[in-house]
Formats: sequence, structure tokens, C-alpha cells
Amino acid sequence: MKRLLVFLLGCVTFASAQNKNDLKKDIEAPKAKKVAKELEKHGDVRIDNYFWMNQREDPEVIAYLEAENDYNDKMTSHTKEFQEKLFEEMKGRIKEDDESVPYKLNGYWYITRFEKGYDYPIYSRKKETQDAPEEVMFNVNKMAEGYEYYSLGGLNVSPDNKLVAFGTDTLSRRKYTIRIKNLETGEIYDEEIKNTTGGSTWANDNKTLYYTKKDTQTLRSYRIYKHILGTDPEKDELVFEEEDETFNTYVYKSKSREYIIIGSHSTLTTEYRFLDADKPEGEFKIFQPRVRGLEYSISHFEDHFYVVTNKDEATNFKLMKTPVDKTGMENWVDVIPHRKDFLLEDIDIFKEYLVVSERTNGLNKIRIIKWDDSKEFYIPFDNETYTAYTSINPDFETDMLRYTYNSLTTPTSVVEYNMKTGDKVVLKEQEVLGGKFDKDNYVSERLWATAEDGTQIPVSLVYRKGTKKDGNSPLLQYAYGSYGSTIDPYFSSVRLSLLDRGFIYAIAHIRGGEYLGREWYEDGKLFTKKNTFTDFIDVSKFLVRENYTSSNHLYAMGGSAGGLLMGAVVNLAPNLYNGVISAVPFVDVVTTMLDDSIPLTTGEYDEWGNPNEQEYYEYMKSYSPYDNVVAQEYPNMLVTTGLHDSQVQYWEPAKWVAKLRELKTDDNILLLHTNMDAGHGGASGRFEALKEVAEEYAFLLDLEGINQ
Repeated sequence: MKRLLVFLLGCVTFASAQNKNDLKKDIEAPKAKKVAKELEKHGDVRIDNYFWMNQREDPEVIAYLEAENDYNDKMTSHTKEFQEKLFEEMKGRIKEDDESVPYKLNGYWYITRFEKGYDYPIYSRKKETQDAPEEVMFNVNKMAEGYEYYSLGGLNVSPDNKLVAFGTDTLSRRKYTIRIKNLETGEIYDEEIKNTTGGSTWANDNKTLYYTKKDTQTLRSYRIYKHILGTDPEKDELVFEEEDETFNTYVYKSKSREYIIIGSHSTLTTEYRFLDADKPEGEFKIFQPRVRGLEYSISHFEDHFYVVTNKDEATNFKLMKTPVDKTGMENWVDVIPHRKDFLLEDIDIFKEYLVVSERTNGLNKIRIIKWDDSKEFYIPFDNETYTAYTSINPDFETDMLRYTYNSLTTPTSVVEYNMKTGDKVVLKEQEVLGGKFDKDNYVSERLWATAEDGTQIPVSLVYRKGTKKDGNSPLLQYAYGSYGSTIDPYFSSVRLSLLDRGFIYAIAHIRGGEYLGREWYEDGKLFTKKNTFTDFIDVSKFLVRENYTSSNHLYAMGGSAGGLLMGAVVNLAPNLYNGVISAVPFVDVVTTMLDDSIPLTTGEYDEWGNPNEQEYYEYMKSYSPYDNVVAQEYPNMLVTTGLHDSQVQYWEPAKWVAKLRELKTDDNILLLHTNMDAGHGGASGRFEALKEVAEEYAFLLDLEGINQ
């Protein structure tokens, strides 16, 4: 996975001017020791005074992180009651005894549900009909007892419905242990498969299980093994090893259930192998050998594989097909040709229909095509800015398509759409409890800001009706802007705690994402990465110019690679924002990308560049937040991290904060909060995670002088 954490719930910063000044008089910020470390590359020497912080087990490092946490607690002590109020408010909007819309797979209806007062889900199923007795597969609340962090994932039921493989992570390092449970007896078998991604795939013999192991140091997913039920996992057969350190690998079963598929991917290149799921003793066959820059994904239907690919310079991808016995790309033929204004994102295959997920002008489109070409149409959506995507559709033999719809003002709905008649039924709409929510009380807009190079940058906004556009309203601007990851406008009941207190919330769809197609991504990576940062700043200036807010009331938020964005923005335009939250931020870009022992590094050369090459080194160094901290004023800031983060190592934000403390020339608040138990995604329980959001919201609202 990427350095991806889409913190679309949160925001940040804190303390009214008077409170802030009073606090500063009495509370001394931690001061990290300086130990000069020379880092030389290409004849250039960087001095890193805080390099020593990368020793996770060093008691002095732990003491420093705990000192920062203590400082954070003291500086925010006056907001603790408000944080609790916000937490209860956000929790009160959530239906505690909630459950998912059941879906049917291989004769069983599967359900995920929550019980009132509990943090974790219960996974269950019912045989054939939804009126059948419930069979509880896992009660994660019981499994999580005694753990500060607990994650259950990768649930994978055998074809005969008797066994389920599952993965557990109790440290938040995303290193899962796979075990197998007998669903008829409840017994969990002794065999444990450690250091995996958590996911697995059964062959059709109900005894052969394929899974992916990680490199113990870099955490790269690099080996596919075959486990035979009842045997020692230490003797499992290695069936594939991804030797290229810039690639990861994974394994899954086709929707048709006829093939086991091994995928390998880097940022720009993919490759697949496949095996008859009825013949696990066989050898995997390569689908199409990797060609640098060739991306493709495969789906099986009848006697063909369907291929979503960028072949033949199809920048926004196209759909092709090839016979099962002739998979090389010389045999691929067009099904849906490339279109410049449409990004082809994915397909879903049914017996009678092909469903195509597309994006044009930033908006999701769902296209229905009958295989016999007798009918073709788009599902109509009428909002100015929204999110729509196909949901869980495991059944071939149906006319019913499930999709999910929401917008900035409309709670999430799961819709069942009859592709034959055009009728639709809302199976479930997210309930917003508390008695105060009415979607008609909120307004959403999509605006276009002009970047410094003339490019039009789309912006999605939401605010409560009556919010004034006189330059005095507080506004939180969020963005991510990397890996081609698109941040669609989505509904959040948590966000209401800001909107109802007068905040405007804005998503800047900056370059580096794929909101406006593949070229939008290409124009925000490698040697065009700085477009991501300047786009964000230009959106901020636009919102100020249009009187949505002012610099005194403007806040910025980003996490992971979006935390890098925040670091670059505060270096480039520190006086534009009153406050910034940078969550699990990737800020020490050069040092990290030069260290191939760190998880994710080698696999991301195509995103950021390889600094072992001088031109990439120099460009990276010119924007790396840590390397560009200077003696200047910085806005109020809250920085968060996790000690066990596998995506962005804790020492990046810790070093960054230490350097900011050393050099910044202002009296604005700077806080570092390290979760000593969790990793990249924060707390594991659904309500525990809300406490982190409440802390962020209290910080932001306190800066605005709002404490109730």
C-alpha cells in the first residue's frame, strides 16, 4: 500500500490568543538534543541534527516522544471537557447497533454488524435466506479483549463454506498472522502463518490456501506461498517471488471462481500470472510479461479475459479482451476504445451486462452495456458534486447492480439498481442520529480556482445554510494530491460538528490525484510534484479572494503524503494559514527515499523519483519539508504520528517538529502527539478513533475562540 491515509474526517489547531499566551508563560516546550549527522550524496552534504531519533527502541527516543505527549496534554488541558463533549456529540450521531446490507455469495448471506456500546464488528452469515438462523463467524469485540490495538481482516471462506481463513494484527504494523477456523465446529486450527498481508485465496479443493508474505524489514509484499491444510506452515511451498524491489505482489481469485491470479505491480507497471483454480498442483502461467509503463488489470468471463489497460498510449485507459488461451498483448482487441475526456476506472462483469466505472470532468459515471449490444446507458445522477461507485457484486447470475451514492450533503446510500427495468431501491441510507440533522440545512458547491500557471483547479465545498461569505467564516481546506488517489466529495456525520459551528469545509482536487483523469496525476508527480503544492496554495488564495474566509480563519489539513503537502505549504506560504494539521506526515523525503531498508521506499521511485540519481535528488531536496525548514514564522500546528507506523516512520514527524521548534521565529503553538500503541491508521476501535478526531476539532475550534 501507499503512504496513504485519507484523513477526511479531521482538522486541527488551537487556543484563543489569550489562552495561548497564558499557556506559553507557564509551560516549556521540549527541546530535543542536537547530534550533528553528516549525510552526503552527489557531493552535497546535509546536516541532520535529529537523525538519532530513528532508534525506536532507544529509551532516550521514547523519553522525548513522551515529553512531547506530556507537553501536548498540558497545552490542551483547557480543552479536555470540550473534547469529551465533541466525542459524545460525534458518537451520538452514529447508530451503534448498525449492520451492513447483506450480500449473497455461494449460498450464504454475509452481514457485518455492530452492537451498542462496542467498538468492533461482528461478522456473521445466514444460509440461503435472510430469515435463516444467524451463524456468528467472528465477534471481534471478544477477540480484541486485552489489546490496545486489534485488527481482523482478510476473511476468506472456502468454496465448500466449511472453513474461513482470517488475519489478525495486534501491533498496527500491518503484519498479519493468518489462521483457519472450522465454521462447523468453531475450532481454530493450530497452524499460524506469520508476517503476511492478512489476505488469502482458497483453491477449489478446499484445502489449498495461497497467501502473500512480507519482507520482515521493508514490509514489502514479495512472496506468494501455497499452504496445504493440516501441514506445517514452515514447510509451505514458495510459488512466486517478486525479485524487483520496486514491485509488490498479491494473490486473489477471479470473480468467475475459475482462476487463481497472482498480480505484481509498481507505480507504472503491472504483470499477472494465472492458474486453474481446480488444479492447485499446476504451474502458474504468465498473462503478459511486464513492459515498463504498461499497466493492465484482468477479469475473466466465459472464454475471454477482459483487460483494462493503458496500452497504445491510452492515457485514460481502455477496455480490451483476449482469448483465455492466447493472453499475450498481441492478441488483445478493443472493446471500449480510449477516450481523452473519460477515465476508465474499473469494470464489473455480469452474465448479461458489462458495467463500466468512468470519470469525466471529475464526476463519477456508471455505464451499463448489455453484452448483445441491445442496450447501453448511464445511471442518472443529478447533484453538482457527488460520489458514486459500484459496491459488492459477487453474483454473475443477476440483473441487479449494487452501487453506493453520497455527496457532501447527502448521507451514504446503498442502492440496488435493476439493469433490465431501470428500477432502483435504496436498500439502506446512513442514519444520522441526534435529531438535528436535515440535509436541506446544508449547501454544497463546486468551484474552479485558477492556478499560477493558468490551470483550473476544482474545489468541492460544503457549509451550513446561513454561513456568511464575508471573509470572517472559518474554513478548513483538505487535500491529498499523490499516487493518483482521488479524494471524492463524500458525506461525513463527524464533519457536522464543524459545519454546525460555522465552518466551511473544502476539498481541493489538486494535481497529483486523478480527479480530472490520468494526466492530472502525471502533472503532479516526479519533476512536476511542486504543482501539487502550488495548486493547494492557489486554491487557498482563491477562497480568501472570494471572501469565503481570510488568512486569520483559514486552516489546512493533510495526512501521510498529504502531510508532505502540509509541510511544503507551510514552508512556501506560512502566513496564509492560521492553523495546520499534519497527520502522520511524510516530511523527510530525501533521507527516506535514500534508505531502501525503510518500508515502501523502493516501490515509490516512480512516484517521487530515485534520489540516487542526482537530478531527482536535487529536485526532491528543493521541496522536502524537513530540509527546507527555515528561520521564519509558522502557523499554529498540530502534528500526529504513531510509534508503530509502517507507512511513515514516526521519526519523520518527530524530527520535523524538533527542527521547527529550533528555527521558527513565532510564538504560535506547535504540538506533536504520538500514539504509542498504534500505527498509520490510528486507533483500531470505531469510537476510539473518534477521540482522536475530537482532539483535532477542539484544537481547531479553540483557535477560533469556540469552546462549546
